[in-house]
Amino acid sequence: MMHPIIQLFGQLLAPTARRFYQALNDPKSTQISVQKEICDRLIASDYGKALGISSVTDWQHIPIVDYDALSPLILGHEKRQQIPLTPEAILFYEKTSGSSGAVKWIPYTQSLRRSFNQMFCVWAHDLIINGPKFSTGKLYACISPQLNATETQSLQDDLDYLDGWLRWFLRPWLVMPNGLNRLHNAQVFKHQLALALLQAEKLEIISIWSPSFLQVHLKYIQEHRQLLQAELEKRISRTRLQLLGEDHISWTQLWPNLKLISCWDSANAADQAKGLRSQFPGVLIQGKGLLATEAPMTIPLIAAGGYVPVLDEVFFEFEDDAGSLHKLHELSIGKEYTIILSQKGGLYRYRIGDRILVTHYYRHTPCLEFLGRHQAISDLVGEKLHETFVSHALNSINLSGTGFKSLVPVANPPYYVLLLDSATEPSEIIAQKLDQALSESHHYYRARSLGQLAPPQVFISNEISEVLAMHRVRSGSVWGGIKHSILTTSPITTELLQKFK
Repeated sequence: MMHPIIQLFGQLLAPTARRFYQALNDPKSTQISVQKEICDRLIASDYGKALGISSVTDWQHIPIVDYDALSPLILGHEKRQQIPLTPEAILFYEKTSGSSGAVKWIPYTQSLRRSFNQMFCVWAHDLIINGPKFSTGKLYACISPQLNATETQSLQDDLDYLDGWLRWFLRPWLVMPNGLNRLHNAQVFKHQLALALLQAEKLEIISIWSPSFLQVHLKYIQEHRQLLQAELEKRISRTRLQLLGEDHISWTQLWPNLKLISCWDSANAADQAKGLRSQFPGVLIQGKGLLATEAPMTIPLIAAGGYVPVLDEVFFEFEDDAGSLHKLHELSIGKEYTIILSQKGGLYRYRIGDRILVTHYYRHTPCLEFLGRHQAISDLVGEKLHETFVSHALNSINLSGTGFKSLVPVANPPYYVLLLDSATEPSEIIAQKLDQALSESHHYYRARSLGQLAPPQVFISNEISEVLAMHRVRSGSVWGGIKHSILTTSPITTELLQKFK
């Protein structure tokens, strides 16, 4: 039976959900209205004045930009409370990764936070109405450790994306050990989190980003079960202590109330999400939809059988492979597009680099499935390695005498392999240097520290480029036209990996 407070929560969220469903019935006018609202903010900003924008009819005069074009306006020489991109005050800056592998700082205004808030409300309402019958409401929402002691983290946990009243309402339901977000040591973080999760017998919802993040912690619990058993002797029931001691822990027996795991499940995360589905039979493993630091883009709705765009908060333009732009209501089922978005925090006509496929329509709105990144980016577990950054990293480790080099991701378990045709140093030494160079990237460093990524390996053979070329010829490429990239963005097949070993 559903908990009365959860039912009450569903009723509180109902008006927001109702408005959203009405918007899905008429995407064209909803998007016109959002575009005008965003354009009004632009007109009031210094950026809009500099561009000479006076009404929404000037929209085409707004340049399509990426982060590098905007960073001088966002940061200048320091993080400021007022920036030229928006008339609103900046609440905080959140860190993500830029096209050169450098850090991107995304400014958050009250209006942008409200967009995330609205997305959460619609998602939570759909789960309460159409999802599993929640009875305990106990929730673990992903907390990222500050593994770099000098790092200043802007957000403490995922709930900081939400408005104050919602955070206040959800706090009592959270599984959150005090000070977990202030830990700088990955092993201590894993241990403290394991203790907290094991004591949360009534845990019902796990909300994370990469499925591998959960796998890392399950592996930690399995490998350190005796130590954890001893520490939890007086804190959990006899039955649970016994379950914890098993050689192959049954996770669904350990958390019998678990009903939902929310995580990435598309592109490179699909295999890992499949792994969770086999470890947690009977638990709903629901994909996150397309959610970036810059903006909420799609919401997974059980009612829609797919991912619907956050069309009443973000203005979308879609670029097809021929370079033509389309509005949301003009998209065709089965076609692929790259997203250009405008949001309420000061990013206008922003090329975010995400590619989507239109799967079907729900009400009158297209549902969008995330396919991956448009640029050369490899992202197995959230490490977001960019081709430019990888190129700089390989140059920094001085691979003299090398004619061919390519960094390729391996999906299961996740790690990277550097393929070289020749080298003057042993592969083990190169692998250590590579790991250090790649750790200059904030996201890669965190994934390695948490054990989401295994250490990189290096294979050296003068036959490597030919083996790769032949593999691609068999897949339909013309041998003479093959370009080997510094960074391969899709994971290597097991069969091809075996050839290098």
